[in-house]
Amino acid sequence: MSRHDHSRRNGFSLVEIMVVLLVMGLLATVAVLSMPGDEARLRNEAERLAARTMAARDEAITGAAPVALVLGNAGYYFERRVDGAWQPVPGRGFDLTAWNDGTSAAVAGRSARSRIVFDSLGLASSDAAVRLARGKGGLTVRIARDGRVRIDGT
Repeated sequence: MSRHDHSRRNGFSLVEIMVVLLVMGLLATVAVLSMPGDEARLRNEAERLAARTMAARDEAITGAAPVALVLGNAGYYFERRVDGAWQPVPGRGFDLTAWNDGTSAAVAGRSARSRIVFDSLGLASSDAAVRLARGKGGLTVRIARDGRVRIDGT
């Protein structure tokens, strides 16, 4: 009888361990690549601001009443002029939206709290450039006097 009994296995072979490590490495790679980075998060935030701003412009046109985008250090929200006073626009994505953690915003040439008003024709009260920054990246949401909204990179 030999000293090595091959009928009984204790543990895993080197090949089995290497296959498991390869599969774990592939899964970790997929998980890391599917997580949005700073650029993707910043792009999403800029697109969300632009889309809601265009919706506010459309709301001003369809409601035949001025609607304002109010920007601050903490986030932004929308107001409508009702009976001579500014009132928050109810629901539908117009309520206070905080900037994501790590995102900073500034409106070029304006104070920390800025208001851009869309009239019943969809025209903005002034041109505005909202600079969003996250990490080393930055995007600018531009609001033109004629009501156009666009996103500029870097």
